[in-house]
Amino acid sequence: MVFGVNRMAKRTDIHVVSTELYYLPVETRVPLKFGPETMNCVTCARVKVEVADRSGRRAIGWGETPLNVQWVWPSHAISYADRLKRLRQACERLAEAWVTFDGIGHPLEIGWDFQQQVLPVVAGQAGGHADRVPYLAALVCCSPFDLAAHDAFGNLLGCGVYQTYGPDALNRDLAAFLKPAEDSDACFERQHPQQYLVGHPPKTLDAWHLVGAADPLDESELTGDEPNDGYPVVLPDWIARDGLKCLKIKLRGNDDQWDYGRLAAVGKIAMAHDVHSLSADFNCTVTDPQYVNDVLDRLRDNEPRVYEMLLYVEQPFPYDLEAHQIDVHSVSARKPLFMDESAHDWRLIRLGRSLGWSGVALKTCKTQTGAILSLCWAKAHGMPLMVQDLTNPMLAQIPHVQLAAHAGTIKGVETNAMQFYPEASHAEAQIHPRLYRRRNGIIDLSTLGDTGFGYRLDGISRQLPPGLTFER
Repeated sequence: MVFGVNRMAKRTDIHVVSTELYYLPVETRVPLKFGPETMNCVTCARVKVEVADRSGRRAIGWGETPLNVQWVWPSHAISYADRLKRLRQACERLAEAWVTFDGIGHPLEIGWDFQQQVLPVVAGQAGGHADRVPYLAALVCCSPFDLAAHDAFGNLLGCGVYQTYGPDALNRDLAAFLKPAEDSDACFERQHPQQYLVGHPPKTLDAWHLVGAADPLDESELTGDEPNDGYPVVLPDWIARDGLKCLKIKLRGNDDQWDYGRLAAVGKIAMAHDVHSLSADFNCTVTDPQYVNDVLDRLRDNEPRVYEMLLYVEQPFPYDLEAHQIDVHSVSARKPLFMDESAHDWRLIRLGRSLGWSGVALKTCKTQTGAILSLCWAKAHGMPLMVQDLTNPMLAQIPHVQLAAHAGTIKGVETNAMQFYPEASHAEAQIHPRLYRRRNGIIDLSTLGDTGFGYRLDGISRQLPPGLTFER
């Protein structure tokens, strides 16, 4: 679907000439609970893409995303092993499809066209049950290819990815991708993403720590099975070690007494340790807004300081927004309510806004292209932004924090791979130590390079396993 009109082709327009796909397994040091399921390991898909411009110049780019099965495809009916197998099959179909796709232009244009024309078919949305994966899972499988194309384009032009989002490199304006809400005076004609990005992105970001539903808050909750690996286990030790100021609290969404108690308990620890910001994640398990309202009202009445510290509430309601069109104005009247799992693209954000959602949590794992376009639509309609983690290790951390720095979030970025598998990023941390270890409550982006996403791969000594290669 294209709303605007293409401009003249540019010499810098690229097309994909080859892809390489690698799988990197990672085990967690402690379990991470996602709604009804628990993650103990994850497979990261790492992708290398080569692109060529109209004059034949070539460049390489890289992208990476955890294939977090429990988050992209929650299910009790299909085993973890079968879901992971089907995600890997989708990645392999996508690796070939990106090479055979005829798209040419800026990677934002290629990524958009690919997602509209090819992704649903490749991911099995139009095929048989054996090939089918949920659309959120398809986006996650697609994201490392899309990220790598953006990285390669920046490398080809000798500049950072975020310097390419203006009219000098794009053939289309935002009106070619986005359509305003009917009740809005927003206009995307002759506008480009650079107009919605932070002009001078910060080199440091406040770091949000994830308090998982299975995480012990103090020594009384220890079971004796915790790792003894030199990293903290209980929440106060994490706060002290990393100087944390921001805590995201995972809740159950189906036990209001537990959820209220968890918010109150974490809030009291936060106050005792000079933490000033909290958020609540109900894990998409709520179907009635009154459930959230009751928890929030009880917190407001009994723990007003904790309630005041709560900056926003994240995605209490089911993933499929079109199937569950719940009016949530009563929740957002109490606290800002941010879409996450439901925000697959700007069209669903438009629907969410009409239902009362007030903000958007962006994720690079839903593609860089989708994140940038969603960012523009949300900002044009006055919706605040956050950038949320998919527990991104290794290379996946870098585009993630770059998005947060350039988006202008309400406060910093969620970053929790150092909690659940800190050693997985040991090679990358040798070059970017303060990006993979939170200090004084922040992460530091100042070691990132000037081209592409700034990975600086020439200094990262990581041995990759055998991969799959596809060439045009």
